[in-house]
Amino acid sequence: MKSETVREFSLITFAMFIISISIYFFLIPSGIVVGSISGLAMVLNQLLPLSISLLTLILNMGLLVIGFLFIGKEFGAKTVYTSILLPVFLAIFEILFPLSESITGNNVYDLITYTLIIAFGQAILFNVNASSGGLDIVGKIVSKYTHMEIGKALTLSGFITSMTSILVYDVGTLVVSLIGTYANGQAIDYFIDGFHKKKKICILSEEYPVIQDYIMNSMNRGVTLYKAVGGFKKEERVELVTIMTSNEYKKLLDYLHKSNFQAFVTVSTVNEVIGTWNINKRKLR
Repeated sequence: MKSETVREFSLITFAMFIISISIYFFLIPSGIVVGSISGLAMVLNQLLPLSISLLTLILNMGLLVIGFLFIGKEFGAKTVYTSILLPVFLAIFEILFPLSESITGNNVYDLITYTLIIAFGQAILFNVNASSGGLDIVGKIVSKYTHMEIGKALTLSGFITSMTSILVYDVGTLVVSLIGTYANGQAIDYFIDGFHKKKKICILSEEYPVIQDYIMNSMNRGVTLYKAVGGFKKEERVELVTIMTSNEYKKLLDYLHKSNFQAFVTVSTVNEVIGTWNINKRKLR
């Protein structure tokens, strides 16, 4: 449990680092107000004598309370950590790398780079039941109670924030912000789907009892056995079916090669597994 906690918080720290990079180096200097708390902080920064890092902290604290109430303690505790990390990273960047203009000199390049980097970071966070705070909390709440995909829920809440850009920027910035918000939501769903994809492996082999034992007792994964009849010789065989992560599939394939079994293997991609996939794996023994 301790090692799992260390792994999760290491992933969270890494995710927040790259999220902070995307915000500071691509979002802020370009003036793009993509639907996020950072975007709203950029607007308020033009209206109030407060730094973006401080405004981000204040807004995050308010939404954090809402997260604890509507989502739960685990999510809330992790989001406390991320909510502290974001303004800290931004403040460090403000000191070490002061910027007065876009580093690419092109808003479109900034938007594309920002969208891809932050979406990847957000997907990592959502995958360990955390968020970067801010509108991610709103999106998580909307997703929880409407069963909407998290990317679409973030797009919906982000559109509202994007609309505030018209207060301090022009119409062109508003349009770019809305497009960026939509693209960000799509990218998040794409990355999250990638984390959830599994391999469905079907094996026909006379050695299926040995393979079954290896999968269940060495890899702690479940196995389903089906009776199959060959179309040519009409011989009855047993087909072994299991679902694994990509890394587990590679391990199984290596085992089959080293064992020199006569086996016919087919593999397909499963986009999502619903149920007790990651809960008490050892009960499958």
